[in-house]
Parts: sequence; structure tokens; C-alpha cells
Amino acid sequence: MTVTAGLAGHSQTDAAVIGQSLADPERFAVIFERYFSQIRQYLARRVGTKIADDLAAEVFVVAFAERRRYDLARDCARPWLYGIATNLAGSHRRREERHYRALARAGTRLVTLSDEDQVAERVSASAAGPALAAALTALDRGDRDVLLLVALADLSYAEVAESLGIPYGTVCSRLSRARRRLRESLGGEPGRDRQTDPANEPNPTRRIHRWTS
Repeated sequence: MTVTAGLAGHSQTDAAVIGQSLADPERFAVIFERYFSQIRQYLARRVGTKIADDLAAEVFVVAFAERRRYDLARDCARPWLYGIATNLAGSHRRREERHYRALARAGTRLVTLSDEDQVAERVSASAAGPALAAALTALDRGDRDVLLLVALADLSYAEVAESLGIPYGTVCSRLSRARRRLRESLGGEPGRDRQTDPANEPNPTRRIHRWTS
């Protein structure tokens, strides 16, 4: 698949581009250009930077192969791509857990900040970076997937549900459980778990250190 795209692709929905790619495979390059950087950033923070490029590229190889199964009623392909990325990160679960354990041992921040990377700043939790990394490792995979899609990928609750193919209510319960366990791991008060209604959540991408306080 050649990574080139015409300017016309930028004014079209993802669904329109994917639909066109069924007859003209080169059109799928538009999807690559729109989302590769975001997907790579997400994966870098899940499994480390060493394999982020290769794994992100694999996301688009899988997406290209499965594009005929894409629901063209969904204009935005972002949740679909993050779902694929999350599945691939899951296949590298041991690497991901080693990544967080290494951060915990090193006593460093969870992520490296840069002027271009605003997502990273949301989960830096600078005051509790090592402890947070260890706490993330201890989470169940499903809970961690939901938490990181909200915190790292900046997805809404509905988008997380679409990405993982789970009910909206399951997203809410997993996120609530992940928040509670992080607070407990970081020395918070277990009884302070708030059953927040996501519909009233003003900013679902609040920093993790606010979730655990």
C-alpha cells in the first residue's frame, strides 16, 4: 500500500474514504495519514517506543485487510483503529507490563513530555509516576484497556465502547473499578470511589492523578 493521498481526501469522512478504497486501494492511504501519528503515540505509551512504529504500521495493515468489514454508517474510523491498536497491544501484554515495571523501577515519569504531545501531559502524574506505573501493571487487562483509551487516546466513553466492542455500561464499570484500584494502590481511600455518571462527566480525559485523588 503506497502512502500517498490527494487533497480531496481531507474533506471527506473516514467512511467515505474507506468506501472508496474498496475499489481503489490507494485511497486508504488517507486514513493512514490522518491517524498514524495518534496511533503511534498511544502504542508508544503502552508498549514502549522501540516497537511503536512497527506496531502502529501493523494496525494499518490489519485495518486495510479488514476494511470491507468496516461499518460505513460510522463516519469516523478513529475508534475502530484504536480498537485494533488495543488488540495488538494486548498481544504484546508481557512487553507492556515490562514497560510499566521498568518505569516503576526507574522512578521516572510515566511518559516523556514534548511541546507537540499534549496527550502525554494528561497522564504524566509527575508526583506519583513510578507508583502509577506499578499500579497500571497490576490492573486487569480489560480495565487497563478502558482506562488507557480514555486517558491516552482521548476517546469518549461511547468511542471506547465502540473500540472494544463492549456495552457502554461495561466501559463505565471498568473505568470506575480501574480508578478505585489505582487510588488504593497509590494509598488513597477505597471508600471514596465516586460512581460518576459519564453523561455528566465534563471532561472524560482528566489527568489520571485527578482520578486517583
